[in-house]
Amino acid sequence: MNEAVQDRREPWPFYKMHGLGNDFVILDLRRRPQDGPDGDVVRRIAHRRRGLGCDQLVVLRDGDDQSVVAMEIWNADGTRAGACGNATRCVARLLAEESGRRHLVIRVGERLLAAEIIADGAQVAVDMGAPAFDWRAIPLSRDVPADPLPLAFAELPAAAAVSVGNPHVVFFVPELRGLPLARIGEEVNDDPLLPEGANVSLAAVRGSDRLELRVFERGVGLTPACGSAACAAAVAAARRGLVERRVRVEQAGGDLEIDWREDDHVWMRGPASRVAEGVLAPELVMAPQEEEAP
Repeated sequence: MNEAVQDRREPWPFYKMHGLGNDFVILDLRRRPQDGPDGDVVRRIAHRRRGLGCDQLVVLRDGDDQSVVAMEIWNADGTRAGACGNATRCVARLLAEESGRRHLVIRVGERLLAAEIIADGAQVAVDMGAPAFDWRAIPLSRDVPADPLPLAFAELPAAAAVSVGNPHVVFFVPELRGLPLARIGEEVNDDPLLPEGANVSLAAVRGSDRLELRVFERGVGLTPACGSAACAAAVAAARRGLVERRVRVEQAGGDLEIDWREDDHVWMRGPASRVAEGVLAPELVMAPQEEEAP
């Protein structure tokens, strides 16, 4: 465990939130640059029985002259993530309630994401930026087309790859049910073509303005909703001419509105819900625990 974790003296405040059932523990470590989790601590906090339980853990850091806050995103398995649309909406709502501001800019790595609070705050819109299709940006391990992506699965048509701050692979199928998405997701993430792995989605076109989606998130597994995957699927479908540039993406946890605008930026709109808040017990962060099946 890193020294910053071992040497900390003050408890870590947290918020538990979710976007369509995709749930997060958000640690507020602003003005505390010396504090922060490592992969082991993330796994303990994310554990569904021994910790708080979450799909991703988000660390809030101080913003800069361009942003009100910076986000660090960790997957439940202790690996880092480059983007999370549902988490960004949750953080935007949290900061709006704190500051009273309805328009915010959030830094995620090198990217600046604009967020807007809609109506009474139950809905949040986030500019996820411009999608990337270049093999180096996704990233892929070699120079091959992003669509069709040369991945072979007998039961599936050719996939499309896209990055919206993190890598995605989308398979368009006529029917989602009956396909082993967990196995497909694991196999895609083991493929050397994807050196950082990818979120893997099955998408079905239900009309010119509707997609149905199931998602396997890298570092997490099957999730009821994924904001960045909804963006990736909408963009990939629009590029193929399957849907319009503004669509509703339906997932098990609920619906997101995705708008791929003419300036190439992808806007996502959906709910963000608060569940609980408190401080982490020191033993959860400090002390190793016995391994237990999730």
